[in-house]
Amino acid sequence: MEYRIERDSMGEMEVPADKYWGAQTERSKRNFKIGTEKMPDEIIEAFAILKKAAAMANYKLGKLDKERFELISSVCDEISEGRLEGNFPLVVWQTGSGTQSNMNLNEVIAGRGNEIKNGEKVLHPNDTVNMSQSSNDTFPTALHIAAATALEKKLLPAIDRMVLTLKRLEKENEGIIKSGRTHLQDATPIAFSQEISGWRGMLEASRKQIEAALPFLKELALGGTAVGTGLNAPEGFGEEAAKAVSLITGMDFVSEPNKFHSLTSKDAVCFAHGAVKALAANMLKIANDVRFLASGPRCGLGEIMIPENEPGSSIMPGKVNPTQCEAVTMVAVQVMGNDAAIGMAASQGNFQLNVFMPVIAYNFLQSVRLMADSINSFNDNCLSGITANKEKMSSNLHNSLMLVTALSPYIGYDNAAKTAKKAYKENISLKEAATSLGFITAERFDEVFHPEEMV
Repeated sequence: MEYRIERDSMGEMEVPADKYWGAQTERSKRNFKIGTEKMPDEIIEAFAILKKAAAMANYKLGKLDKERFELISSVCDEISEGRLEGNFPLVVWQTGSGTQSNMNLNEVIAGRGNEIKNGEKVLHPNDTVNMSQSSNDTFPTALHIAAATALEKKLLPAIDRMVLTLKRLEKENEGIIKSGRTHLQDATPIAFSQEISGWRGMLEASRKQIEAALPFLKELALGGTAVGTGLNAPEGFGEEAAKAVSLITGMDFVSEPNKFHSLTSKDAVCFAHGAVKALAANMLKIANDVRFLASGPRCGLGEIMIPENEPGSSIMPGKVNPTQCEAVTMVAVQVMGNDAAIGMAASQGNFQLNVFMPVIAYNFLQSVRLMADSINSFNDNCLSGITANKEKMSSNLHNSLMLVTALSPYIGYDNAAKTAKKAYKENISLKEAATSLGFITAERFDEVFHPEEMV
């Protein structure tokens, strides 16, 4: 491999000749050989957006000339388009402020920009690309841009797709009555469409909760610089930079009014991830419902059929498993674990800075990515193909002892309980039990006992 010599305030470093990064990136690459988890692509993309926005603000405020502004913007566009892939090698497990990833972007932008200018040193990583900024306000800004974008453009559309599928299933299954279940025991009847509407309601509630968190993520730390005072940034820089981020992304970002809060507190990310965790909990419940209702095909509940996507066993021929449900439940558990890590990390702000930001970013973005992907996969490969086993639902319904609840207004709670226990013990019908106990006549039983009307 060929190398070139790059310099920073600590001296010279050999850097791969085919890469645009400089000495600080190389130091981090060598000093933190920890794990395989790279800084998420979403953070790199968010950094490209904020570096372009910062250049726009600096140009508007008279701090940066047009040539350098346009050069920084051009390179940031290349990063956003994926044309500089391979130039962002740093791992999550680095400095907790994300300084080295900030410098990675600064060095790559400067290196590529100077190459465009035929080697002329037009851009300096710190003096021009990082102008009016600090790692302490850029990393939390990148975190908020990446988090809000992932939620709004990946997760919410996935939720909306699944809601549409559930609405279709509700309509298709109207009029089908089945046994309800509480405590994993038989309960009073429910319409299958009502059960599906419960799943839909969970997703719609989760969507509202995520939406409620978005305004907090759209407040940006940019302009606070090192400790929140805005040192070395011109007046109005934060506001102009936020306007530029909004222009670039098409989303409504604003400058956080209290920069001392935005640098040290990660409460917005913690709050937003709580909503993602709530969605994970709802998805786990829905996936469990589906796989239990589809259990069998002969020795389980068997009330619904789900698509048969692949063989389920290497030893049992013909076996098919609810694999999409299992994927969703594993993702949900991962998200819940991520939430614990984010909560702990968010609690570790010391004085004017939180130094757990890379791990917060990694876990948050992994959660959103996994939730969006798993919801889409579950929707396309399982949920959309669900069909009701009407015969099994009807059989289970009419075999349920909890239909005795319909008799309570006529024979009383205690007598209804005696009826159910006798029917269960002697394996006879509720009608046979109630009439043999003398609680009701056969004719009156037929008049008042209509399971289909109990929903």
